[in-house]
Amino acid sequence: MMDQLILVDEKDQPTGFGEKLEVHQKGLLHRAFSIFVINSQGDLLLQKRADNKYHSGGLWANTCCSHPIKGEGQETTVLRRLNEEMGFTCPIKPLFSFVYKTTLDNDLTEYEYDHVYLGHFDGSPSPNPNEVADWKWVSLADLKTDLAQNPKKYVFWLSEAFPKFEVEISNL
Repeated sequence: MMDQLILVDEKDQPTGFGEKLEVHQKGLLHRAFSIFVINSQGDLLLQKRADNKYHSGGLWANTCCSHPIKGEGQETTVLRRLNEEMGFTCPIKPLFSFVYKTTLDNDLTEYEYDHVYLGHFDGSPSPNPNEVADWKWVSLADLKTDLAQNPKKYVFWLSEAFPKFEVEISNL
């Protein structure tokens, strides 16, 4: 059986469950998470999504992004997916949540209640090549500039989350 995503309302209250591809084909609001991992120099770890991903393949994204699933606690899923995609785990903490909606390639719609987490890691990831084509550490200033100059290199949700992320970490 396919993992069931958690459908939610605008207040993040569960309303049901759905299969991942169908949820994106119908543009249903569902719970998601994005992990931003920084190192001790304050650089952010980015991943380039594998070309074979069902959407946004070949684009740069935050460290890890995925969906909590039916029957598994959200933080458990967050840490599991970080390890499955990037080959490491680290302490994480919730930062903020936001809702966004956008039309993607392949006639899919991303409509997510996205929970953003912060992690700290000083090392080299060992990414899964089925998930991640490349990775790099980047300064927040350089990322801000490149997002403005080259937005098509990045996933939509990174452009939405990054300004909020900058504000949150400046208050830590």
